[in-house]
Amino acid sequence: MKSKNVKDSVVSSYSKLAKIANGNPLSNLFACCNPAQQSNKIASSIGYTEAQIQEVPENSNLGVGCGNPSALAEIQKGETVVDLGSGAGFDAFIVSREVGPEGKVIGVDLSDDMIALANKNAQDREYQNTGFIKGDIESIPLENNIADHVISNCVINLSERKDKVFNEAYRILKPGGRLAISDIILEKELPDFIKDSLVGHVACVSGAEKLDDYLSYIKKAGFQNVEIIHKKEFPLELMLLDPQLLKIAKLMDFDVDSEQARDIASRVKSISLVANKQL
Repeated sequence: MKSKNVKDSVVSSYSKLAKIANGNPLSNLFACCNPAQQSNKIASSIGYTEAQIQEVPENSNLGVGCGNPSALAEIQKGETVVDLGSGAGFDAFIVSREVGPEGKVIGVDLSDDMIALANKNAQDREYQNTGFIKGDIESIPLENNIADHVISNCVINLSERKDKVFNEAYRILKPGGRLAISDIILEKELPDFIKDSLVGHVACVSGAEKLDDYLSYIKKAGFQNVEIIHKKEFPLELMLLDPQLLKIAKLMDFDVDSEQARDIASRVKSISLVANKQL
């Protein structure tokens, strides 16, 4: 599977999701369900408080995270935070309150539709300290040593060059800066029909890697004090709300209620971790 095909597929699918959130009836990725209701259910289950869910624009929560990285970041007033794969701005808007008017939040995303939706949300709700730019997280269009914190939520697993992502995160962090991410990793390899699927990649599972490999990218980038805060199963019932995973099952005539499905789900874990750039 070529990297460009994967990246194009990811961008296309997330652009469709942005259009749904923006009220575009032409896209039916979530035709099976109420996306706002499911997004709130997922957000609550992975660590967001009800206050956090309610305080941000409704269409910024797309239900595609796997943790709450802002809760790990120890963000202070006046700091600069960069959110990698910021989507419609859910985590960025939560963080914007933490940095305050004197701080700054920069979201980076590769989808034009996501950037447009996030910036519209920021303008409509007057988030004056928060903005969104188009960029590939494997080559972030920001200068060196700009951020006090880099956060990311269930996005880095989509990259086939995770080493580049962590090298870039290290580059844009100030000395002593903090990395705080939530992501998907594997306890055991997935079946080939999922690993080789573009749809599976968009669903955040095909691109997932073993924990030791994932941590090696972070350490080779130069990060120190790497600490896993949480590692837990991503609930099967929430995985099956993902229309991309349901699409895999349909294409493969796969019974999502079977023991095989539960075995596959048990191989996927969500992790939240922190690390620091050397002073």
